[in-house]
Amino acid sequence: MVSNDLLTILIPLLPLLGFISIGLLGKPLSNRAATYLACGSVLVSFVISFILFIQLLQGASRIEVTVFNWIHAGNFNASIGFLVDPLSSIMLLIITGVGFLIHVYSVGYMHDDAGYNRFFSYLNLFIFFMLMLVMGANYLVMFVGWEGVGLCSYLLIGFWFKNQEYNKAANKAFIMNRIGDLGLLLGVILIFINLGSLDYAEVFPKLASLDSGLLTLIAVLLFVGAMGKSAQIPLFTWLPDAMAGPTPVSALIHAATMVTAGVYMVARNNLLYSMSPVAMELVLVIGLVTALFAASIALTQNDIKKVLAYSTISQLGLMFVALGLGAYSAGIFHMATHAFFKALLFLGAGSVIHSLQGEQNISKMGGLKGLLPITFITFLTGVLAISGIPPFAGFFSKDEILAEAFRINYFVWGLALLTSLLTVFYMFRLLFLVFYGKPRVSEEKMHHLHEAPRSMALPLMALAILSILGGFMNVPESLFGSGWLNGFLSPVFAASESFQEASPSALSYSIEYMLMAFVLGFTALTIGIAYSRYVRKDVIPSGEGSSMSGLQKLSFHKYYIDELYDTMVVKPLFWLSTKLDEVIEKLGIDKLVNSLGDIVVQCSNGLRLFQTGRIGSYVFAMVVGIILMLAIGLINSW
Repeated sequence: MVSNDLLTILIPLLPLLGFISIGLLGKPLSNRAATYLACGSVLVSFVISFILFIQLLQGASRIEVTVFNWIHAGNFNASIGFLVDPLSSIMLLIITGVGFLIHVYSVGYMHDDAGYNRFFSYLNLFIFFMLMLVMGANYLVMFVGWEGVGLCSYLLIGFWFKNQEYNKAANKAFIMNRIGDLGLLLGVILIFINLGSLDYAEVFPKLASLDSGLLTLIAVLLFVGAMGKSAQIPLFTWLPDAMAGPTPVSALIHAATMVTAGVYMVARNNLLYSMSPVAMELVLVIGLVTALFAASIALTQNDIKKVLAYSTISQLGLMFVALGLGAYSAGIFHMATHAFFKALLFLGAGSVIHSLQGEQNISKMGGLKGLLPITFITFLTGVLAISGIPPFAGFFSKDEILAEAFRINYFVWGLALLTSLLTVFYMFRLLFLVFYGKPRVSEEKMHHLHEAPRSMALPLMALAILSILGGFMNVPESLFGSGWLNGFLSPVFAASESFQEASPSALSYSIEYMLMAFVLGFTALTIGIAYSRYVRKDVIPSGEGSSMSGLQKLSFHKYYIDELYDTMVVKPLFWLSTKLDEVIEKLGIDKLVNSLGDIVVQCSNGLRLFQTGRIGSYVFAMVVGIILMLAIGLINSW
């Protein structure tokens, strides 16, 4: 019988071994062998994760493993330790389960790529670091995983590195994440300085001993890290540009796993945030503003992946709204369902792009419904799920967030509802423009149009099933459910409940039904408006340079945030670095170093004059030297 300790260690170890094997063997390794190594390692990790999940269901509270003592310096101790509890268990199933499906999808999507083996090695490395992040039993292991997924994001976004624009996108993601990571690192340092440990088991019980101001500072600094990794205002502009990577990368890193790291981190530190009302308010406000802001941008985008990218930012904002309201289980629930339907939507978009030889502009698509039936049905499933149509997964998770918002704050509920309706509009706009109406595809691309191969179609079907059934893991009691996920996660969030401010009592069933009917009614109306505009009236979205209203132009150009950052941050930094180079580097450091070199050269040129080549001169110099030495000796002896 294999012990739980060994099983726990194998979960991250197997993808790491897959990365090492594929990376070391490189090109001599066949594509088939690389496929089996990469996909097989993640599949086995998923099976082990499921076994441990079953043990938690059967009553095990948590599984903790200390692999070895990593750092011992003075009073600082850090170990490589893993923790599997209900929260990390849910994350493990998402990372390895959805990750495996995306690995399989990539077999078909990347089959003709020259960097096939390199791509799968990067995917395995990413899975390893993501597992380290969520399994870490202390902040240091979590931070290693946190930085590791940032590295892998850089490698995968810039995978096609011969394109300089893709390299710029990779650099942008890496640098902007480093800004957030600095906040996270400072927060971790403050935790160690004030509590003397980085282990969750030791830190959380000591939080009550900290001053409220220090608690808030730590919580805010940690959240800065979450803002970078989970693409929240103001550190969100890297994620749309990250669509430069292959579509499976967008599905794995920027929909299902990496961008949810911030949500996981806040949920893991739920006690810290519950003890700091100011930090909770910050999480709520940033999440709400980001959700609404990103949704308004998605309304006018014409790149199929950019629409989904801004949708991801918006949905992450809704998750932070739930966390900011203290509804941690609701935030994790939406994170899980979002992993299913957003990965499905990205992979569905990848299937469309693959069949159209790289075309991503939705204004040049249309009429693909009958030509790509599997892609259409699965994509439609994802759209229904994210739009909150019952009984699809998004209905249950989004409804729970809206119900919590209505119970606590009507204004927050109104803005969250508006975000939800905007989501419905831009997603059905995307669906109608891609799959309905007359084909706007060029004849050449229409000639090569084909449905996704089996390796791509099967993951789409699996994710479609999860997008249909995933919501039933947490059906509310008002709909004859039991709220299973809430109960499963309750041990993780139980300690924070006593620190949360008093809030209104739970909604009655009648009010919940009324809210559901109200939301669904407006959802149906929004779908009707989108259908009328993009199917009946056959409106084709405007492109760059076309006439637009003021608001449309602002949204289309993403409110010029990138240009604003470029003007206020990038260009001043480049100007400053240029001046520092001219003044300090060239006139200061370079001149000093060059002057020293010139002095040495001049001295050597002077000394060279003594080397005349005449033996008589050398004998004379020797005699003079001997006389001087004797004279000095005599003087010293007196």
